[in-house]
Amino acid sequence: MSDDKPPRKRMVRPPSGGTESGRATPARLKTAWKRTPSQQAWLNRQINDPFAAQARAHGYRSRAAYKLTEIDDRFHFLKRGARVIDLGLAPGGWTQVAIERGVTDIAGVDLLPVEPLPPAHILQMDFTDPACGLELIRLLGGTPDLVMSDMAPNTVGHRQTDHLRIVGLIEAAADFAIQVLKPGGAFLAKAFQGGETAEVIGLLKRHFAEVKTVKPKASRSDSSELYLVATGFKGR
Repeated sequence: MSDDKPPRKRMVRPPSGGTESGRATPARLKTAWKRTPSQQAWLNRQINDPFAAQARAHGYRSRAAYKLTEIDDRFHFLKRGARVIDLGLAPGGWTQVAIERGVTDIAGVDLLPVEPLPPAHILQMDFTDPACGLELIRLLGGTPDLVMSDMAPNTVGHRQTDHLRIVGLIEAAADFAIQVLKPGGAFLAKAFQGGETAEVIGLLKRHFAEVKTVKPKASRSDSSELYLVATGFKGR
């Protein structure tokens, strides 16, 4: 559930066109009919965003794929033989990267429907449903080496409320990872800058050997978005 897409518009058609270098000059939308100013601004950013252009050219379902590739280039989570759980996977960019890098055992969940991505097992369900975690482990066929989360709630427009909601999702994802990860495993989650995020970092530090915050280049500079990377799970 990446914030790179507006609410309820995460499913996209298979990308086509474009080049790896993107567009040479900024493009403009031909019409703003029936679009709110925020939707218009988001679409203009997408059209002129080099990472979005590269994603379309490469065949990734979202520009968020480049956030994961940069993080994985540094920490090397994704490799053959690893078991991976992808929380908030729609529209599937992170799962695409995992498969491209050799992961064959992967299960993911999202509230939204997601087009198939073999060999990934995709579950349409609310992650906060107590039955969801058990079903993900069943689909995966064992305990994961990596739990990654790009989840984000639909915003209500009140900054503090929205921040508390995202922190609640991060805490739920972190608690799940602590319950299911193999010793030595890793946890990756999207977060946003704010005081409450420090509490999540404190939780992770008690259970992982190392915790870092990362701001990938594909994460827009004007966004407070960052990623929590916890490695060396100490076990239960």
